[in-house]
Amino acid sequence: MALIGTLTSGVSALRTFSKGLEVIGNNIANVNTTGYKGSQATFAESFSNTLRGSAPSNGPVSSQSGVQTGTGVQLAAIATNFSQGALNTTGVTTDLGISGNGFFIVRDATGGQDYATRDGSFRVDDSGYLITPGGLRLRGLVNGAVGDIQIGQNLPVGAELASISIDIGGNVVEFYSDGTSDTTNRVLLQNFKDTSALMRAGSNLYESLISAGPVGGGVLAGAAGGTNDPGTNGLGRVQAGTLEQSNVDLTQQFSELITTQRSFQAGSRLITVSDSVLEDVVNLKRN
Repeated sequence: MALIGTLTSGVSALRTFSKGLEVIGNNIANVNTTGYKGSQATFAESFSNTLRGSAPSNGPVSSQSGVQTGTGVQLAAIATNFSQGALNTTGVTTDLGISGNGFFIVRDATGGQDYATRDGSFRVDDSGYLITPGGLRLRGLVNGAVGDIQIGQNLPVGAELASISIDIGGNVVEFYSDGTSDTTNRVLLQNFKDTSALMRAGSNLYESLISAGPVGGGVLAGAAGGTNDPGTNGLGRVQAGTLEQSNVDLTQQFSELITTQRSFQAGSRLITVSDSVLEDVVNLKRN
């Protein structure tokens, strides 16, 4: 019965637009999440049933157009918007924002897995490592090689660490109690050829870094040659004492929420009307 097709289309609309509502709801929930990048759901038609195929003209016979009926809607993609979020001043030296392209690379010291993040909420732990709130260590240039950035490891004899500063090039400068200073580490950034391949891993982290095509051939692979230095090769600059805010636009999200909700309601209405017509058909048979 043809009406079964309308029910299928209605069900596909409910399933698909419910996912769209989930995406919007997650964006709104993370409007104040540091470094969060909003997502957007896009939709596509489902496979169409072909009732009659098309055919070219043949002598006196004109060409024949095809006849197809749609079977509903489906989720085409959920794309992440990696546009720049606003940088909010915190005044905390170890809070780092990125003005421009690139990601911080942090490592799970236990499992050895690397993640990318735009959340620069770092702190110095009891061993001197710059770590995320979840304990992952910030990667950078340490003694000419890529490693975990560690503060206060080569103090002058008889001196103590007084303070540190991080400039726009990612250079970590340590100031000592004897009045001397030294540049000991450098924060590095990593860019990717296809950021859409990055997978969210929770806690403002992204995984699948190799699938995203790290610029330079590997994650921080060109660090020794300066490829991953902030402010070079298309990378942004490090802004110490700031944190990047979520790039979610609440006005846009609420607008999309209304349109997606109406689409969901239309799909629900389609099922209701189809059910009503089917009931009429059943009653005709009974009579």
